[in-house]
Amino acid sequence: MMKWKSKASSVTALLLGTALIVSACGGGEGNTPSAGGGSAAAGGSSGEPAAGGDGAAGAASQLKPYKLKLVYEGPPQADEAMVEDAINKILVKKINATLDLEPIDWGAWDDKVNLMIASREPVDVFFTAQWNGYSKNVAKGAFLDLGDLLKKYGQGITSSLNPIFLEGSKINGKNYAVPTNKELAFAGGVVYRKDIADELGLDMSKVKTAEDLDAIYKVVKEKKPDMIPLYMQGGSFGQLTEFDSLGDGTIPGVISKESSDTTVKLAEETDIYKRYLKLARDFFLKGYINKDAATTQLSSGDAYKGGNVFSTIEPLKPGKAAEIANAAGLGGKLEQIYLTGKTVSTSETAGAMLAISSTSKDPERAMMLINLLHTDKDLVNLLDFGIEGVHYTLNGDIMTPTAKTSGYSPGVAWELGNQFLNHVWNTEAPDKWEQFTKFNEGAKPSPGLGFVFDNDPVKAEVGALANVIKQYQKAVETGSVDPDKVMPEYIAAMKAAGVDKVIAEKQKQFDAFLASKKSS
Repeated sequence: MMKWKSKASSVTALLLGTALIVSACGGGEGNTPSAGGGSAAAGGSSGEPAAGGDGAAGAASQLKPYKLKLVYEGPPQADEAMVEDAINKILVKKINATLDLEPIDWGAWDDKVNLMIASREPVDVFFTAQWNGYSKNVAKGAFLDLGDLLKKYGQGITSSLNPIFLEGSKINGKNYAVPTNKELAFAGGVVYRKDIADELGLDMSKVKTAEDLDAIYKVVKEKKPDMIPLYMQGGSFGQLTEFDSLGDGTIPGVISKESSDTTVKLAEETDIYKRYLKLARDFFLKGYINKDAATTQLSSGDAYKGGNVFSTIEPLKPGKAAEIANAAGLGGKLEQIYLTGKTVSTSETAGAMLAISSTSKDPERAMMLINLLHTDKDLVNLLDFGIEGVHYTLNGDIMTPTAKTSGYSPGVAWELGNQFLNHVWNTEAPDKWEQFTKFNEGAKPSPGLGFVFDNDPVKAEVGALANVIKQYQKAVETGSVDPDKVMPEYIAAMKAAGVDKVIAEKQKQFDAFLASKKSS
């Protein structure tokens, strides 16, 4: 059973406190963001090791050389080795370490990471999130408890990161990963090619619901037959359901973030899920969705690079369309439309994190690296965008692309460290980070904010369900199969794998969480 007492109420209090909501987008004392990204916190670009904690790291020269492996979700880059060399000049000076970047493409991520973890492959830092198996991997023993490491070597993290992130991503009161310093609120919607919409005379202001996209896609299909109206890689409409998956989006059992109902339900049996399955099937049969949506490993961001994608369904934030456009070489050509309200749940506090693998041979050095990614502006911009003067030019904090930008444009800044230290592209709003602050204000907290499901009591069932979900989910959620025929079979397979037991355990833990909030 989870022990949530004072932590449960503190998370909600932190969210509702206006001062802390604002500080979520800038960090603590000495780390207030500017329009272009913000200044580095303690240990930032000072040339001193950013380990923190009673001088525990000492001078870099006193540390033995060590090679760190960072595994994250994103497309491999042509100039990766060049960027690694530039990163290593910083890391050797600060923590006497070098870095081996190991990006894994989106479609291959689950299989490759599961194999890495099962085989106990030596890794130092893993990207993780509530939507890609965070709590399941904690239950497997894949990630270390970071409590002592944060205290000794993570002072830059704890001084710059809003406490709601660390509190809201705990499992059984322990941190097993460090959240990215990013937006707190969530909203879903559509990103689309504004230049194509203008060319075809499409009035995108009329799009208020996903169903409204039908008339838009009909015109795109007719006038641009070689263009994919809606690109999917797996299901996308889930971004619009406003479900709170209660700490791990890969484990069945949800509540609605927009409702006061705290009954944990099987998403596949809810009306809103059925609504979007029907819509996906309709769009698929009309030829709006790419035929390989259930099997492709090409991310939506990379798909835009081909020039034949009109739109995608995305989790939105200020400047999301511009971020995708810049990564795809379409600067200024993408726009976004919000289709949901703004909410905040554990999905956001644990929506992008870096964990230290239990196979790391130097967890202390791994935490020093994560701390630097939260404090060192030069390092984090190298990792996110490449080398100044090669992959971009810089004027203040404004980046302009070069002929070599495509050589290093991973588009995963939201995964790694402190976004508020990032430069912004010349096609983005110069006050991007101020917009993030405003975006966080007024977000509706989910009843499940701060709750993370501990799947250890039902890990056998969770493992069996993962195989069932892998077999059916992408096919039904992309409209590739008839949901009226396949969903009964899918749900029956989930029941046989023990989904009712998992949901009952989720409800039990969630009820205890809610009771602890009332009593504290």
